[in-house]
Amino acid sequence: MAETIKPADIAAHAPGNIDAATVSGFGDEWTRFDQSGLGPEERRKIFDAYFDIVPEGTLHKAARVADFGVGSGRWAALVAPRVGSLACVDASADALAVARRNLAGETNCTFLHSTIEEADLADASLDFAYSLGVLHHIPRTSDAMAACVRKLKPGAPFLVYLYYRFDNRPRWYATLWAVSEHARKTISRAPHGLRYAISQIIALGIYWPLARLARLAERLGAKVDNFPLSFYRAKPFYVMRTDALDRFGTRLEQRFTRAEIREMMEKSGLHDIRFSNSPPFWCAIGWKKD
Repeated sequence: MAETIKPADIAAHAPGNIDAATVSGFGDEWTRFDQSGLGPEERRKIFDAYFDIVPEGTLHKAARVADFGVGSGRWAALVAPRVGSLACVDASADALAVARRNLAGETNCTFLHSTIEEADLADASLDFAYSLGVLHHIPRTSDAMAACVRKLKPGAPFLVYLYYRFDNRPRWYATLWAVSEHARKTISRAPHGLRYAISQIIALGIYWPLARLARLAERLGAKVDNFPLSFYRAKPFYVMRTDALDRFGTRLEQRFTRAEIREMMEKSGLHDIRFSNSPPFWCAIGWKKD
């Protein structure tokens, strides 16, 4: 049986580095989208897109690893069978319950209901850690990143994915996003049921047609890198539905340029920082200084 760590009192940390409404929203999201609708082949493809910059051999049977912001456990499910132990950390009890179900067959996982900074993990104890799509939803992203890095052994790598600020896109692309940002700020303040319903309308009425149009254009020989929502051109509708709720139902969202991410990583104590040049942007890995 997987071990469960006694839950922390998240409410007590509300004044600290946590946005309670955002945590609640993700609990609702992962309860609705527990990733059971994501096929194994597609899951592997998305996993590889995040982990393609992780050196071969990083995940091994003796490795102590942490997933900071485990959510539904969709990536942990592919990491756990390859490592010695995996600490699954999340501030949402609802999300952690979903992760426990999805990882029920793994005996090397522990589940920590905690903020990243309060996680009951010894400093300098991990061989590898990752946080994918999480730290930009925390008020002080740099502080949360530094807390992750403190848990690493000297010389151990940290993989992170943070939303980009369109620094590799044309200006009109960022302008188009700014329009959608106004919608997010309104929708994300609605009750969970309403924000879910609106997000699904957006997935069907905007994500799906634009993504499929991009796929058609690509088949006709067009370059679609800057086509809105082209990232989803080969993705199943389930991914679009999940990400539409993620995008428009999340109260706190921050975005960073590649240079800003590098600076945060260096200030956290990482060096030899490398970025993936493939979407999703930006994925980066760095190694804790000795």
